[in-house]
Amino acid sequence: MSKILRRVAAPLLALGLLGASVAPAVAAPRADKVIVLPGATSAEGIAAGKGSTFYAGDLFAGDIFRGDIRRGTAELFIDVPTGRQAVGMYADVRHDLLFVAGGFTGQAYVYNTRTGATVATYQFGPANTSLINDVTVTRGGAWFTNTFKAELYFVPVDKHGKLGAFSTLAVTGPASDTSGEFNLNGIVATPDGKTLIVAHTAHARLYTVDPVTGASAEIAGVDVPNVDGIVLDGRRLWAVQNFSNQISRFQLSGDLTQGTLTKVITSPNFAIPTTAALFGYKLAAVNAHFDTGIPPTSPTYEVVVVNS
Repeated sequence: MSKILRRVAAPLLALGLLGASVAPAVAAPRADKVIVLPGATSAEGIAAGKGSTFYAGDLFAGDIFRGDIRRGTAELFIDVPTGRQAVGMYADVRHDLLFVAGGFTGQAYVYNTRTGATVATYQFGPANTSLINDVTVTRGGAWFTNTFKAELYFVPVDKHGKLGAFSTLAVTGPASDTSGEFNLNGIVATPDGKTLIVAHTAHARLYTVDPVTGASAEIAGVDVPNVDGIVLDGRRLWAVQNFSNQISRFQLSGDLTQGTLTKVITSPNFAIPTTAALFGYKLAAVNAHFDTGIPPTSPTYEVVVVNS
């Protein structure tokens, strides 16, 4: 992958530093459900909506698909204006909003999940020198990562679903290192919103971040080469490892200072999964097919549903 990226003028996704994962695969392959995103020309992000509904994005076209993991169906939902991208995403089901990281546009988009209308567009940084990569939502608003800068961006959302002006949080400590090709990537938040967890692709590590001060600290015991998107449910955390073609599950300590590997999820249907969303005991992961090139050239792009 490094050779592929060097042939590209500007990297188009935080794919992660390459290197074989050393974690042992302990989950045997099974007959997983594969849901094709019809007409997609690329893929990267996924978000859980209400019930069994999911949203997935066409990375380079920016279009949004809506599907159902129970029925195994998907269709184009939002045909976005030319020039947008869709990387990580998160659905705020309380307010019928879908937050989408805009990649190399330096932007983020907020869509209405009932109508598909664009609610807001934010310009966090200059195009091409920013990579707005992933997003998570707390009760107070949405947090976005920038892979090229040690910054997080916060979009406030009030109890009525009204959006406010964004603010920038400078990250300090070990997660602030931007010397790698890809740095801050996936992001999640604890239920109370008092702690953020970010994936750092170049370090193959996860860090907690204080949303008030920006101070970061490593979560010990978590080694995740090629880490991309992450999912948090209580103290269980899943790390999607794109070019490792696996998802690692960790049990985090109560104080979030360390994690223990409890499961490695593999599937013969994985083709460079980048992000995932949790539906009960199922995970839905997006195949980005970055092994075919940047931009990818796969004839299809899929969501693979596996046991969590």
